[in-house]
Amino acid sequence: MHYSVFNPKQIAIFFVICISNYSQMKLASLLLFIAFYGLGGDRFPTPPDSPNRLFFIQRSTNANVVVYDANLISGKLNAKDPVHTYWYRFGERGQKEELTTIQRTLAYGLYTTLVPGTPNTYEGHFLAYRKRKFMVKQDAAGDPIALFPINGKMQILKRVFVSVDDTKFVTSVNYIELFGKDPVTGRDVYEKFKP
Repeated sequence: MHYSVFNPKQIAIFFVICISNYSQMKLASLLLFIAFYGLGGDRFPTPPDSPNRLFFIQRSTNANVVVYDANLISGKLNAKDPVHTYWYRFGERGQKEELTTIQRTLAYGLYTTLVPGTPNTYEGHFLAYRKRKFMVKQDAAGDPIALFPINGKMQILKRVFVSVDDTKFVTSVNYIELFGKDPVTGRDVYEKFKP
C-alpha cells in the first residue's frame, strides 16, 4: 500500500535525470517540497467508504486515521451513543481498532447531547477541543451528517487534517485543516486555522 503521491522509483528516476544540472535539481526539489507541503492530508491514507461515515481525522505524526461513523439503530441515531469513533491503523497492518479509554476520554472522544425539541439531532464537541460545537443528524434522505463550523458557517464536515509538532517535550498543534461540503450548494469548503 502506497501513501505518497509518487512511488520511490519515480522519485529516483526524477533525481537521476536532474543530477546532470545542479540548478535544475535545486528548482525541482523546491517544487517537490511545495507540492508535498500543499497537499495537507491528501498524502495520507483514507479509510474505506462507509454509508455511516461522518468524517475522519488524519494527523501529520503517522498514517493512522481516527474515524467517526454514525451509530445507527433501526435507521436512527443511537440515543445513547450517536457516534462510533475508532482507528484505522494504516501505520501497522491497516486494521480497524477501538480507541483506548484514555484516547476516548482525553483526545479523540466526543461529548454529545440530544438537542431539545429536535428529534434525532445531537449537539456536541470534541473533548480535546471544545471551542467549536458541531451537530450530528440525518439529512432529508436519511444519510448521517456532521455539521461543523467552517469559515463561520455550519457545513458538512468530511475530513480533518491536524499538523502536529512533536519535536518538543510537549506536543503542540501547528494548524488544523477542515474539509467539507456546503449543505445547500454541495460545493467544497475549506478552512485552515491555528487553535
